[in-house]
Amino acid sequence: MSCKGIREALADCIMRSDCVLKSNPPRSPQECLKEHYDELPQECQLLRKSFFECKRGMVSTPLEGPPSRRCRCD
Repeated sequence: MSCKGIREALADCIMRSDCVLKSNPPRSPQECLKEHYDELPQECQLLRKSFFECKRGMVSTPLEGPPSRRCRCD
């Protein structure tokens, strides 16, 4: 499973947003995503959430798998 498609759609959405295109002084896509998230269109906000959920789904938790492979996080 790959999150590449969602990541590309998110990047495209941010690049087309007013936060990047119409801000003065100009803002980078990273700045819009991190510091001006609430100014992004709802489409971008939903893509960001989907991307993070996708990434989270790719990481297994320490207690998954057979007992011999579980993390002993004492």
